[in-house]
Amino acid sequence: MKSTIEPVEAADEAPAKKLVKLSVTVDPDEFDRDVDQAFRKIAREVKLPGFRAGKAPRRVLEARIGISAAREQALRDAVPVYLSNAVREHDVDLIATPEISITSGTEEGPVEFDATCEVRPEVAVPGYGGLRVELPNITAAESDIDAAVTTEVRRHGALADVERAIQSGDHVTLTLAATRDGEAVPGLNTEGWLYEVGQGWVAPGFDGELLGASVGDELTFTAVPNGTSEEADFTVNVEKVQEMVLPEVDDAWVSENIGEFDTVDEWRASLADKLGTQRLNQARSQFVERATEALVGLVETDAPEAMVSGDLSARVQNTVQRFQEQGISLDQWLQATGQDPGSFVEALKEQSTRAAKLDLALRAVAAAEQLTMDDDDLNAEYARIALQVGQKASAVRKAYEAEDAVAELGAQIRKTKALDWLLEHVEVVDADGNPIDRALLLDRDHAGHDHDHDHAGHDHEGHDHSHDDHDHGHAEHDHDHDGHDHDHQH
Repeated sequence: MKSTIEPVEAADEAPAKKLVKLSVTVDPDEFDRDVDQAFRKIAREVKLPGFRAGKAPRRVLEARIGISAAREQALRDAVPVYLSNAVREHDVDLIATPEISITSGTEEGPVEFDATCEVRPEVAVPGYGGLRVELPNITAAESDIDAAVTTEVRRHGALADVERAIQSGDHVTLTLAATRDGEAVPGLNTEGWLYEVGQGWVAPGFDGELLGASVGDELTFTAVPNGTSEEADFTVNVEKVQEMVLPEVDDAWVSENIGEFDTVDEWRASLADKLGTQRLNQARSQFVERATEALVGLVETDAPEAMVSGDLSARVQNTVQRFQEQGISLDQWLQATGQDPGSFVEALKEQSTRAAKLDLALRAVAAAEQLTMDDDDLNAEYARIALQVGQKASAVRKAYEAEDAVAELGAQIRKTKALDWLLEHVEVVDADGNPIDRALLLDRDHAGHDHDHDHAGHDHEGHDHSHDDHDHGHAEHDHDHDGHDHDHQH
């Protein structure tokens, strides 16, 4: 087999596509072996007197049915294999099923065919080294600590009657009636209801009507209840006005009511640590997302539709599978959430478009920074996957080799290195522009242990590495699931 490659100009209606043409020539003697194989296949399906199934020799079959049927079968079976070999030889990064045109050899002689292949484009991400990411402040402010103290102290407060007009924050006991066209509005007719003024639970303007009222007052007004679009007529009788009386917070109170602390300062310091940890975890959870979002923003070209559709198909399939595992159909979930199939798919398509752009951007960073993959990286990845799927690393390696997917795995490793590079170099600040300690975000300990996140754009879960019967040799398998289902967890 001989093959050549040349670029192809995309059609005017699809200028973003990057195309190449593979031209393959198969020697007649080489293709004759494929014809032999086709005859053996036909022999298993054709019954001839005097021969057991599958045992009729080629010369007998050829005399009985001719060579055309076997040659046609050989073309169907062998052309994808020859194409796969040519793709591997020229390192063609396919993102869609090639269009094959057999130009010679359907009847006799050498087999020649052309394959127009859409390949992954290369993009530029100028400015990737100077990205700036804003994350929540990882240090608790005094106001946050004050709010936490107040929340706890209110649990120990007591309501006391007051003889004054209602103020925001008061607890009022009400008789509430709401009607619309003379009919009671469900949920808005009650007696002896205790309500904290300022919560805004009932309707816009409801709390404002209460302010300034006193015990014994009857209030009538019109408002649109929350969650509805039509006005209702309200009648509110004020039965009681109370205020929350809070205990004085001192060391003695803390020692008595907040068991593990003896002083206010100790308690506040603990709250600061707790709130700081919560904020740090929040910042960590957003770091990868915001860094990659900033990188994606540098990609000015459209994502290839083939990459988007491939990722979208995987997302829909995985979503349906997750629902099935939970005993829920997609239709039931859509109905429960008030969505239609179109809007559901469109939302997933937005994620797929971002994933495709992220794939291109990370590859661009890897190329620009000359981030390579060696055997040590590959073996470490086999070991990582083996641990994840509960198999031996050697079995995982054999599965990837059998599936002709080692190159794809290498690309994923380089993308992971690109993501690591990005997280190490992006500027990280809080909302006030103050730098955030990167080591804390990446969860490094004092021994220099690095952060751990899922590999960029690659999901190994559910992949069966124990079988070598996956059909990756026919150049029809779309490996591009980059960006799917990746929870970069720290």
